[in-house]
Amino acid sequence: MFLPLIILIGVVLVFFLVVISMYNSLVKLRNRFKNAYSQIDVQLVRRYDLIPNLVETAKGYMKHEQDTLQKVIEARNQAQKIQVNLAQNPTDSGAMEQLSKAEGLLSKSMGSFFALAENYPDLKANSTMMTLMEELTSTENKVSFARQAYNDAVMEYNNSREVFPSSVIAGMFNFSEARQFEVEEPKARESIKVKF
Repeated sequence: MFLPLIILIGVVLVFFLVVISMYNSLVKLRNRFKNAYSQIDVQLVRRYDLIPNLVETAKGYMKHEQDTLQKVIEARNQAQKIQVNLAQNPTDSGAMEQLSKAEGLLSKSMGSFFALAENYPDLKANSTMMTLMEELTSTENKVSFARQAYNDAVMEYNNSREVFPSSVIAGMFNFSEARQFEVEEPKARESIKVKF
């Protein structure tokens, strides 16, 4: 007589333990990709801090290239503004898409900057410029690695929230899809080439 009741209680208990386990797993995966974004955030801040120093160093040499220098600063400011907002909520897929586009524009303008800088031998020989270029190259590599780690964490999270039965739990508790950090422009997919 008590056996069916005990079995029913056991089944209900197992069901709740499974739901709790899946929920906790989704939370851990979401926190992992948020943490991975924070690693990108650190490198982007460093990169955004380096760019004005680079432009300021180049201004004295590239007096006739003010338009290009201004485009670099504008692209940097736009990307930085989006990055600051996204850092507060890395789960915002719309903001991630905006950051991807802004980073593509910044990479394009930096490419133009470096192409023009090739025409200024004195600028290429400037020790401050060389140091800044080394730091930027290092930062670009770190951004690439951090972006890869972020995209891997996003993929793992999205896979977990889409497979059954955790997809049911994800739907019940509004675990929204995370967006990967992809560069929109094909040319901008390449990291900034720093050659002097």
